[in-house]
Amino acid sequence: MNKITDKIEDVQNTPDKRHLDIDKVGIKSIRHPISVKDKTGGDQSTVAMFDMYVHLPHNFKGTHMSRFVEILNENERTISVKNFEKILRDMLERLESKAGDVEMTFPYFVNKRAPISGVESLLDYEVTFIGSIKDNQFINQIKVIIPVTSLCPCSKKISDYGAHNQRSHVTVTVETNDFVWIEDIIELVEKNASSELYGLLKRPDEKYVTEKAYDNPKFVEDMVRDIATDLNQNNKITSYTVESENFESIHNHSAYAMIQSS
Repeated sequence: MNKITDKIEDVQNTPDKRHLDIDKVGIKSIRHPISVKDKTGGDQSTVAMFDMYVHLPHNFKGTHMSRFVEILNENERTISVKNFEKILRDMLERLESKAGDVEMTFPYFVNKRAPISGVESLLDYEVTFIGSIKDNQFINQIKVIIPVTSLCPCSKKISDYGAHNQRSHVTVTVETNDFVWIEDIIELVEKNASSELYGLLKRPDEKYVTEKAYDNPKFVEDMVRDIATDLNQNNKITSYTVESENFESIHNHSAYAMIQSS
């Protein structure tokens, strides 16, 4: 043992007399490179924002914050989804805790082909992997924010010319009992929107997606109900939350709806 270290008091390990457990203590918003496998068979190298927490028993004054950073850096240079559970278990062992949570949020890119011209472009989605361990049980959740187009059925019904539409964010958080591709969650949501989005469109494509949205109007309530209906039929998904926020084009507020599985 280093003699200098021996002389420095470990304040975090000193007892606390207030007899209050802390549910979550740790670090937030630390960036680290990760590698994510996509459905095409490739690997995406990206940077994730990590939040890492452990449960702190009432008899400890504090946790060792530096150990969270050590755990990230002691793994491979890039962290993969495959070792996500291992990182969480290492964290609990290292910090002598029985429960903990790790969240990593990162941009994920899908190569999309425009519907008429076929021109390809990348579209980014915000993805969060959420892992937690309690009573030695690992729980895995995936959260994806999917931007789509929604067109107002009421506006279409009452207007002589056109209908107002807007970009919407659908947020799906699922707890899974088996491996689920990010692309499958994205596809499920996009097919239930008035139209999906693309990074690049030519004029024939723009005509197509505009008319597709007009022919497929959706209230924010329609969006969450249609998506929830499809999620209910997926055996790999044990629970979910579906949220939709429409950034209204004729109001200075958003329309919002949410369904949470029971």
